[in-house]
This record gives sequence, C-alpha cells and structure tokens, in this order.
Amino acid sequence: MQVKPQSELEKVIGYHFKNQELLTEALCHSSYANEKRGTLHCNERLEFLGDSVLSIVVSNYLFRNTELPEGQLTKIRASLVCEKSLFEWAKKIHLGDYLLLGHGEDNSGGRTRPSVLSDAFEAVIAAVFLDGGMEVAEPYILRFLPEQFDRPSEAFHDYKTVLQEVIQQNPEEHVEYVLIGEEGPDHAKLFHMEVRLNSNVIGRGSGKSKKNAEQNAAKEALLLMGEKI
Repeated sequence: MQVKPQSELEKVIGYHFKNQELLTEALCHSSYANEKRGTLHCNERLEFLGDSVLSIVVSNYLFRNTELPEGQLTKIRASLVCEKSLFEWAKKIHLGDYLLLGHGEDNSGGRTRPSVLSDAFEAVIAAVFLDGGMEVAEPYILRFLPEQFDRPSEAFHDYKTVLQEVIQQNPEEHVEYVLIGEEGPDHAKLFHMEVRLNSNVIGRGSGKSKKNAEQNAAKEALLLMGEKI
C-alpha cells in the first residue's frame, strides 16, 4: 500500500516534530531498516524508551487519581500498559498506515499485526518525549486512557504480575525471563522464553513477540505450581 506521509500523522496526534528524523525512526520497522542496509535505524531502541515513559505516565496518573493499594495499582497498570491496549490505541490513530515496513512484512499483514503496531506505538511515545519533553508526552498518552480505565481488568490477563505476586511471598526468591531462541523471518518471528526462579526453569512459552512469550512462560509456571488462573 501507499504509505501515508508523516505530516498527516502529526495532524492526527496533534504534535509537530522539530526533529523529523525521530518520527521516521519511530515508524521504521526492523524489516525496512534491513532492506535499506543500515541507512536507517529501526524503532526498537525507541520502543524500549517508550515503554518506560508510558509506564511512568500511567503510574503517576493512577497514583494521583485513585486511592487503590499497591497490588491493585500494579494490576491496573499492567492491564493498561500491555500489547492489547497498545494495539487498540495504535488503531485509533491508524498507525499502520504510516509504518515503514519491508516488503515481506508488508505483504504478510504487518500493518495490522498487534506486535508490530504496539511496538511502533511505544516508539512514537518515545519520539514525542525526546522531541517535546514529558510536558508533551504525558497529555499525548493520557488521551488514550479514559476508555480503558473503567474496565482495566478486561483489557489483559497479566500472568507475569500474578506470578510475581506468588513469588514475592518469599522475598529471597528472584524471577527472571530469558530469551532462549527465536525463529522465522522478520515478518513472522516466533520468540521462545524461559522464566527462571533462582536460575531454575519453572516455565517456558513462545509467542509472536517477546512480551507474549514472557506471558505464556509465566502462565505455564503458574499452572505447574497449581495456581488458579
């Protein structure tokens, strides 16, 4: 399809970038960057930063606008800051129409793939933050929250948070998620993760994104521990 110009996206999100290269990078999928042989940076680093910016904005909002205890705040934040929510938010601004994708990713439906869109949404958050600061990024993020806030428990079943709550009953225990492999072309990656408790494997999971693989690993661990989920 014909990729829409970035200027249209700027109108949709209500922000004009001083540094247009930031927005280009946020919209650049690894498959496109690979085709351009290193002349462009993909959005993976921005995705990393965007995830943190999103988390602090949502955490601050929940802390200031509710009187909920820590456990419930954690669950609600997890239900908001997750692939399912990000995917829905990305669709609201038709983000897929602006993505720079490699031919294989584009032809295989990458513009509507949840993992691709959710990652790009986080990358755009980071781009807005770097270009305009938190005073711009925060209201941009908050415009997406109200619709989800009144039904956060339905947005996502967060197995990682449930597992962490179980493990926290023993403070000396340590949980980590380890990528043990990935396979397939860029447009159809499958990631394999292990969740480890004090270096011992307690669950494995696979998914089309690392986040999904982690969730599936946590789900298996909970099932093996006999927890109701």
